[in-house]
Amino acid sequence: MNPAQCEQLAVTIGDLLAHPDAPSLPTRQPWWRQSLALGVPGIALLHVELAAAGLRPWQRAHRWLAAVTGGPVTVGADSHPFHGAPALAHVLACAAAHRPGAYARAQDELDAAIAADARRRVATAHARIDAGGLPALAEFDAIRGLTGVGAYLLSRPSSDQELRAVLEYLVRLTAPLRHDNEVLPGWWTGSGPDGRADDRFPGGHSNNGVAHGIGGPLALLSIAALRGVIVDGQLATITTICAWLDRWRSETDAGPIWPYWISRPQLHGGSAPTGRAQRPSWCYGTAGLGRAQQLAGLAVGDPVRRAAAEDALTRALGDPHQLALVTDASLCHGYAGLAHLAHRAASDASDETAARLKGLVPRLLNGIGPTETEAHRAAAALLGDQTHPGLLDGAAGVALAALSCGSAAPTSSAWDSCLLTMPAIRPLT
Repeated sequence: MNPAQCEQLAVTIGDLLAHPDAPSLPTRQPWWRQSLALGVPGIALLHVELAAAGLRPWQRAHRWLAAVTGGPVTVGADSHPFHGAPALAHVLACAAAHRPGAYARAQDELDAAIAADARRRVATAHARIDAGGLPALAEFDAIRGLTGVGAYLLSRPSSDQELRAVLEYLVRLTAPLRHDNEVLPGWWTGSGPDGRADDRFPGGHSNNGVAHGIGGPLALLSIAALRGVIVDGQLATITTICAWLDRWRSETDAGPIWPYWISRPQLHGGSAPTGRAQRPSWCYGTAGLGRAQQLAGLAVGDPVRRAAAEDALTRALGDPHQLALVTDASLCHGYAGLAHLAHRAASDASDETAARLKGLVPRLLNGIGPTETEAHRAAAALLGDQTHPGLLDGAAGVALAALSCGSAAPTSSAWDSCLLTMPAIRPLT
């Protein structure tokens, strides 16, 4: 898919999602208005980017932003980075980056609520560590936890104190924790990967993913350091997490892979599942972890780690056996997400690797399927029954990735900061 085709696909999806009250949309679902992952905020983000690129009018973006803010907002314990106040605030911040001064009052109110919730979450997490308990994934992960909260705080200069408190907590999270007479990594959770008790994971697991595991904290700690926000122990913590990933790396003919998670029996045995092809994606696997380790190498000044991470990412995204396991177009775990990761990693890679990654982007986007003359049909197919048309699994996320990959200039709004995939060096605005 070439840049013109990327743009046409994004515009066509936006046109098919022009009206927030369209009868085909799941407007009656309780999550619809506040879910960045599934609903209105993610679609509003697409319209903000289309307007900022001059491809569609700001009036349409304002219409969707009004749908975001036109009702009660969930705050506190029932909110999280992809639902409620933090989700809505992320979209408004991206819009304000293109239109300075817009939405300032709403943004200030949301920021106050998010800062208060961040302080509460950090205090609760420290109390849990003091008591020797294991964390829930939702305490620290990028989707529901403090890593995701920290990703938003990183974009808000007024939230420096709360951001540093989150980073200090993540440093403490990685300290070994004694539980049931055994020393475990501090992020070891007693549940299965879905956050609930699971007979397949007796004794819990260590989650390695960017979405729900230790890959997310690694990315946030690294990006914060690259932006000059560093707390005591932060750089050492980046190295600690990387050492854990080194321990469980498996070599394959197509390069290294990392298991999605480590169970208690695997921890006791000291070995991961045998190295075999697995799906690379943003949420789990080599694509997201390769990007996170590239950021880590940049943050701690380790060119060897950076080069190894870029090589792992490049090889995974060019391996037909791994790509054969990718079954959809989504941003979370499909071709759009892989193309976006390649595009973002290329912006921070060495010249040689950047060229290889850029060369992969069109082929990865071809996994979505359209040609320039088929954009409407491809967009309609992506929307399907429009049950979940939003950012992570839906057409809006695919459109955002296509728009970003098709542009020579990086977006100034950092719409993907909620995914911790934004460029490493460029300051957030």
